[in-house]
Amino acid sequence: MNDLKGFFHEYRGAIIGGIIGVIVFFTGLLKLAIAIIVIGTGVFLGNYVQHNKDDVKQKLLDFISRM
Repeated sequence: MNDLKGFFHEYRGAIIGGIIGVIVFFTGLLKLAIAIIVIGTGVFLGNYVQHNKDDVKQKLLDFISRM
């Protein structure tokens, strides 16, 4: 019994994470999480391009010329 209690105490973070993962997977929240990540990435990239127009333009021109 002490071994089982020690196992749960040592790996409780992994167990809780696994339970949350299963709940997210079976409830369809995975699509929502992916959508939020994609939207956040788009916002970050848009902000970066807006503030660094010249650098981004030069990097794109260099990339196109290598092709």
